[in-house]
Amino acid sequence: MKHEKAKRLQELPPYIFSEINKIKADATSRGIKLISLGIGDPDKPTPDSIVKKMQEAIAKPENHPYSPYNGSTEFRESVVTWFKKRFGVSLDAEKEVVALIGSKEGLAHFPVAFCNPGDVALYPNPGYPVFSSSIHLGAGIPIGIPMSADQGMLPELNELESIMKEKSPKYMILNFPSNPTSVMCPRDLMTDIVGLAKKYNTIILSDNAYAEIYYDEAKKPFSILEIEGAKDVAIEFHSFSKTFNMTGWRIAFAVGNPDLVAGLLEAKTQIDSGPLLSVQETAAYALSQYDNIVPGIRDVYADRRKVLLSGLDDLGIEYLPLDATFFLWAKCPKGMKSMDLTRDLIEKKGLVVTPGMGFGDQGEGFFRLAMTVDTPEINTFLTKFGEYLK
Repeated sequence: MKHEKAKRLQELPPYIFSEINKIKADATSRGIKLISLGIGDPDKPTPDSIVKKMQEAIAKPENHPYSPYNGSTEFRESVVTWFKKRFGVSLDAEKEVVALIGSKEGLAHFPVAFCNPGDVALYPNPGYPVFSSSIHLGAGIPIGIPMSADQGMLPELNELESIMKEKSPKYMILNFPSNPTSVMCPRDLMTDIVGLAKKYNTIILSDNAYAEIYYDEAKKPFSILEIEGAKDVAIEFHSFSKTFNMTGWRIAFAVGNPDLVAGLLEAKTQIDSGPLLSVQETAAYALSQYDNIVPGIRDVYADRRKVLLSGLDDLGIEYLPLDATFFLWAKCPKGMKSMDLTRDLIEKKGLVVTPGMGFGDQGEGFFRLAMTVDTPEINTFLTKFGEYLK
């Protein structure tokens, strides 16, 4: 008996990464050893002090029941304290903070709370594929915000306003620092975008998952909530995954406009519970130890960044500035299509990159590298890439 999937799933475009996995599997079956700079998952373990705290927290019987839907009081108050110190923004722990089981969960539930069938929502193109699929699965109509190379992979303000005027979007997703491009949005441009959102009554969902992976204190990412008036229209997601090497722990939070936080919370209460209480206790500890833990994590990526950028310069590969995230967005050599380059590198050299087209049509002609392997592997990657280019 064949069981047909829901139409909403059938209507999603083919997932390019499934095809890449098939190419990788075929190469591996032929004895090719792969070096992958294609996975955006930190390779280093969660810091020992965080793991030790979790071991203590999980043993407490009081951490075994269901969590409050919005998260524990301790967790939400730790977010308020950290956010004020990091961004200078005051939050109300009761009304403006909600715990999430990872940012991806929040992205999936947001349209459940705020999209009626047929509502338009905007997402960055190129961008994290889940942005568009979450809108579609939430019964909305996803429309990409073009972010072309000519515009530095940033939205062009007049073009964005034209889209908003014509489509009347319910909300738009912004992601700076960006996955995949690593681009950061200038503060003045973000201020103008907030102005457009207020003018056209459009919610802003700011995905700020990579805000803590940066390489220059003078250029560290900001929160959209720092922009005057942004809290009227914006909700922002932050994750522990990349900041603390806690991807598998599934812990994040959303902050901002109290009506948006309340709506997201209401959707969550119909579908899931709050994160595991012991994880929340440990995450609160991690935030309190931010200054002791996170600089060391950034240093690892900073060392890898030096090696990677130097090597790509020697090979003549063009790339966008890498001031934040652990991703590098590079131009395909020889005018190649991104999927052709990806397939060629795997089959001929055992090198795995991510094709730009996997992040939207505006990503064609580029490929993404993730600095989630140690420097010896990066050096080997660069050597083999150089051999391929010859």
